[in-house]
Amino acid sequence: MNEICKLDDIIPETGVCALVNGEQVAIFRTHHDEVYAMHNFDPFSQANVISRGLLGSCEIDGQKVRYVASPMYKQRFDLATGKCIDDEQVALKSYPVSVTNGVVMI
Repeated sequence: MNEICKLDDIIPETGVCALVNGEQVAIFRTHHDEVYAMHNFDPFSQANVISRGLLGSCEIDGQKVRYVASPMYKQRFDLATGKCIDDEQVALKSYPVSVTNGVVMI
């Protein structure tokens, strides 16, 4: 795993972008210090902007789903899986992420 940044470097309910093994990765922190990581490339706008998206939640089949909405065309991507909520044929690559001693690792 690669050391990315300190957890405190990410403001809760926002994302940051990091270069991991040559790929842009969007990393998000929730109010509850849950951390998620997915590819930063938005397939709808063809731009590396996912880390600038807005975090939110919705209910799907009785389950609360946390998502990031693309800042461009607002498609929502499940933070846990990278799957697009608005188009089931699209998904972003998600990355395993952990926090060890206050440091975000991917």
